[in-house]
Amino acid sequence: MKEFIVAIELGSTKITGIAGQKNLDGSFSILAVAKEDASQCIRKGVVYNIDKTVMSIQNIVKKLETSLKTKIACVYVGVGGQSLQSIKNVVPRDLDEPTQITYNMIDQLRDTNRSMDYPDREILNAAVQEYKVDNQLNIDPVGIPCKRLEGNFLNIVWRKSFYRNLNRCFELAGVKIAEMRISLLMLANNVLTENEKRTGCVLVDLGAETTSVAVFYRNILRHLVVLPIGGNNITKDIASFQLDESDAEQLKLKYGNAQVTETAYNPTEVIPLDAERKVEMSTFNNVVEARVEEIVTNVAHQIPIEYTNNLLGGIILTGGGANLKNIEHVFRSITNIKKVRTANFILQEINTLDPDIKAHNGRYNTVLSLLVSGEINCAGEDIRNDLFADENADDAAGTEMPKGTVDDFTKVPTPDEKEQEEEERRRRQEELEREAEEQRQAERAERKKNSWGNRAWRSMKSFLGSLVEPED
Repeated sequence: MKEFIVAIELGSTKITGIAGQKNLDGSFSILAVAKEDASQCIRKGVVYNIDKTVMSIQNIVKKLETSLKTKIACVYVGVGGQSLQSIKNVVPRDLDEPTQITYNMIDQLRDTNRSMDYPDREILNAAVQEYKVDNQLNIDPVGIPCKRLEGNFLNIVWRKSFYRNLNRCFELAGVKIAEMRISLLMLANNVLTENEKRTGCVLVDLGAETTSVAVFYRNILRHLVVLPIGGNNITKDIASFQLDESDAEQLKLKYGNAQVTETAYNPTEVIPLDAERKVEMSTFNNVVEARVEEIVTNVAHQIPIEYTNNLLGGIILTGGGANLKNIEHVFRSITNIKKVRTANFILQEINTLDPDIKAHNGRYNTVLSLLVSGEINCAGEDIRNDLFADENADDAAGTEMPKGTVDDFTKVPTPDEKEQEEEERRRRQEELEREAEEQRQAERAERKKNSWGNRAWRSMKSFLGSLVEPED
């Protein structure tokens, strides 16, 4: 039985599919890679043309299956792009008397939080911040007595139409989703060190049409947002020199500099735009610097002020945009956070012959992170040319592989899973209401039993009974 994981990332410039296998030493071997142009169907990281996206997904799967010589039964899918953001929510519960906190009470807080209604937004998942037990913050409050309990949550939301369109594309493509994951959080799990997340850090994924930001402190996600601005904005500015965007992109990669220092500045240096035209290097990089400054300033505004001075882990840059020369210097000068590093590759060891992945330029970090997080075998039946091949060959889909460490809040439930979760929440709520009603009835019966009238009647009944008892 074959075992491998398949991950698909729907990026703004390309859709990437990748298949890999986990080795005994913990490393991953890449078995196949497939790419499709996404410029006609994905915009700012979200689907806007369903038909073309469906065709691209089908092409990706066919290419991978041809390389693997095996059917793909299911795939891991990353969720990201414009409108993905986090929203804080506090769910309080006042208790009549000091009561020991139970798992049931925690579940009730989480259910109440998940039932929050955000207009035109879908809650993909929720990251627990802390629980406030009376006036003390606590990560694990079960067993502690209190009179007031508060759950502090960070809800990760996305536009409902984007969520529906993404699921619809895979449904129409006939591709089963093993699990959906929040891409930025999977990326964080695989490029950030435990020390960085514990001491506080900012992860910045510099993409083509979006810039994604995640803030961590004490191993807890504190803020998440996807900004609708990225490296393509720099390319379009360069294209204002009357260039095709593809030529402008090449010039950006070759000559672009996020911050030209005075010592490196050469006032006579020029850049050839084409066979006849040239532009001064200073003019070219003024355009680049202005747009980079705008992007970095927007990132800086996303860092919650309460964590600004506590981010000892610094800023970690990744994605294709992090390859721009001197980009780290701009982040240091604008954010005043001096510790900045670029994560050109994930922490997991990857074995591959693919030159694009071996380049370690950050462009494959997201899809690789999705891949190494996989726990379900995505291999289906072998593809055979034998006319008499067994039509009832075993399908390995759904077989669990050795589990890694994946935080629950990175997972996005599919529509079917959301319906199952909602049904489970309703069942729990009905059970709690039934228990509460039974408790109320028991209390009413006890109050009635101990009421003045009942006590008087029992006393009189006892007295009258003693009068009619026969004498010895």
